[in-house]
Amino acid sequence: MNFNEVRTRFAPSPTGYMHVGNLRTALYAYLMAKSKGGKFILRIEDTDQERYVEGAVDIIYNTLRETGLIWDEGPDIGGPVGPYVQSERMGMFKEYALQLVEKGAAYYCFCDKERLEEVKVIQKASGIAPKYDGHCRNLTKEEVQEKLDAGIPYVIRQKMPLEGTTTFHDEVFGDITVENSSLDDQILIKTDGMPTYNFANVVDDHTMGITHVIRGNEYLSSAPKYNLLYEAFGWEVPVYIHCSPVMKNATEKLSKRNGDASYQDLVAKGYLKDAVLNYIALLGWSPKGDREIFSLEELIKEFDISGISKSPAIFDIKKLNYINSEYIRALSADEFHEMALPWIRKTVTRTDVDTKLIASLLHDRTEVLCDIPEQVDFVDKLPEYDLAMYCHKKMKTNLESSLDVLKKILPVIEGIDENEFTVEKIHEALFNLIAELGVKNGYLLWPLRVAVSGKQFTPGGGIEICAIIGKADAVARIKKGIELLENAAADENK
Repeated sequence: MNFNEVRTRFAPSPTGYMHVGNLRTALYAYLMAKSKGGKFILRIEDTDQERYVEGAVDIIYNTLRETGLIWDEGPDIGGPVGPYVQSERMGMFKEYALQLVEKGAAYYCFCDKERLEEVKVIQKASGIAPKYDGHCRNLTKEEVQEKLDAGIPYVIRQKMPLEGTTTFHDEVFGDITVENSSLDDQILIKTDGMPTYNFANVVDDHTMGITHVIRGNEYLSSAPKYNLLYEAFGWEVPVYIHCSPVMKNATEKLSKRNGDASYQDLVAKGYLKDAVLNYIALLGWSPKGDREIFSLEELIKEFDISGISKSPAIFDIKKLNYINSEYIRALSADEFHEMALPWIRKTVTRTDVDTKLIASLLHDRTEVLCDIPEQVDFVDKLPEYDLAMYCHKKMKTNLESSLDVLKKILPVIEGIDENEFTVEKIHEALFNLIAELGVKNGYLLWPLRVAVSGKQFTPGGGIEICAIIGKADAVARIKKGIELLENAAADENK
């Protein structure tokens, strides 16, 4: 089937969560196709049944849909080159392998496990890199037929050239040349008749018309073998784009096995899906210019494979937090309230508080939604707190001045009508008191913040907190602050 278009594929194995590196591969494949007006294909590679995880296919579908990476052809929607699930394509691979046997590019191998293990031991003892020793490479047709007729189990191996070199081109790493003598005669068809990953991959990519193969650079070492397969079949070699890994730090790869965050983990922690996708795009790819915030549509316009780096990308949580905070700030007040509410409700169970007011104070102070519960945990109940918080060098407050201020604030707060206990009314009353006392704002408002929240850092100051918790609670907490400060003063005078 001839396709006059760019065709890329994302071909994950359903083995669990969507890792950050996997999602990046999907994103780059999607951007490559869409930036050229081509097709993005989803293929599920499920032949490794030992690693298959129930529900993992749904995770793949849901993650791609959530992030907007919608495929043009795939298992659920079909297309001209289906089926798109590898286990449903099994019938054809042996036929392709037998074509290679006919051409002299592959051969039957009847070596059993014991012999192969023995060879490996000898090679290791001799300091030779382990590879198949070619024992069955030159069996005659008669010898092969005799063994087949006898029912001896076999695999089909690729017949690598023994001399010369193989060169392949990668868009990121340039031309890479390997000595053919270093290449192993890899297995194409296993004893059970099933194809190996490396063989099925090449056949699937060709029969699906894939023009650009985007994958991790751990496959660089296999690329010469793939090229020799393409050449043996007489097929056009696709454009290779190998991406360096996403690293946890300078020496460790990012890995779910090591407890590193998957896409699902990041969303569960309160990262916005669009922010995660934006950040992942920048893990190993640089746009032209200094801009860092891109919608998916903008990424399609901006994406160019020349921006992909050879160097590994370090997963920088601070950078992700910054990008996430930019997306949070771009939300409307109502959108943010809707997103923040489940997080507010983790520690605020009171039904008499204005969650929209709480959300409005959190909006510009939130990097990640999971920061919210700890920021508002004082609303339901005043925590125990250290009186040293009343002493603030910049505000010029100490225990004595704070006690004096709280005693002056109390009647003012008590004097505001309960039905008019709003930010505006509290602000007006307290700023009148500030003017009357002739003090700086912080000198009066800092002790109030500590008394009503029991915390140094809160969304909003004492005025907003009073409005959130309501008049009765505000009065009770200010009285509590006065009591604590009086007891401390009495203890000091003993």
